[in-house]
Amino acid sequence: MPPTSPKLPKLQISWQAWFTGLMFSFMYLPILVLAFYSVNESAVSAQWTGFSLKWYARFFHDGRIQQALLDSLKVALGSVSIAAVFGTLMAVGLSRYRFLGRDLYQNAVYLPLIIPDISIAVATLVFLAAISMPLSMGTIVASHVVFCLSYVSLAVSTRINSLDRHLEEAAQDLGATPFQSFRLVLLPQLFPAIVSGCLLAFVCSMDDFLIASFTAGGGINTLPMEIYSRIRTNLTPDLNALSVLLILASAFAVLLAEFIRYRSEQKRAI
Repeated sequence: MPPTSPKLPKLQISWQAWFTGLMFSFMYLPILVLAFYSVNESAVSAQWTGFSLKWYARFFHDGRIQQALLDSLKVALGSVSIAAVFGTLMAVGLSRYRFLGRDLYQNAVYLPLIIPDISIAVATLVFLAAISMPLSMGTIVASHVVFCLSYVSLAVSTRINSLDRHLEEAAQDLGATPFQSFRLVLLPQLFPAIVSGCLLAFVCSMDDFLIASFTAGGGINTLPMEIYSRIRTNLTPDLNALSVLLILASAFAVLLAEFIRYRSEQKRAI
């Protein structure tokens, strides 16, 4: 009898894998198309004429884009800096102390993560109009602090709940004041979570359009607002290139935050 060749096992793909691949394609295929046409030499996005990086160099010489980027960075850095301080103190207070209405207050802290942006934008605008506060860059920063606080507080709360509280008590038994035990013992352990929360809040602040457009004063134009105003008239390839760079910067910030969180967990496990 001739030798029979072994049968190769059939590759079986479950419907869950097909569904997951379909969802990832639906989410990321438009980004790939955007990246593809950002290196198109033609000014018409629907027509491919050759590879070129001129659109990436073009917006670097665009004064309006540079000013919008500068305004966005000012807003994001300002709101994240405020949220880093108050969000950390808020998380520590909610975790370490018990007081009347604590659970209600804790749930209210995370509401900005659930409430639609349009609702926050309208509510903030109505409040500013009620107190007769003129719109400016400061009002954008104040409105962004609302949701940035939630991101920082959530990241710090997750971290602080897994820490050993006896370390702070041991530091105070050795003569440290409550502030010294917070600064020298607790804060270094919370630092990776603070950085991680700040990076996520920074990305969300840079990406925000609705809240900024409702609370921006005259002459203030953030980067998402500038992109939207240009898309309404004409979609040019330099906007494709700018969008690709923003996506890469956001992805880098998220990956950096996750890397910091992972390294912190690894060190704590050791």
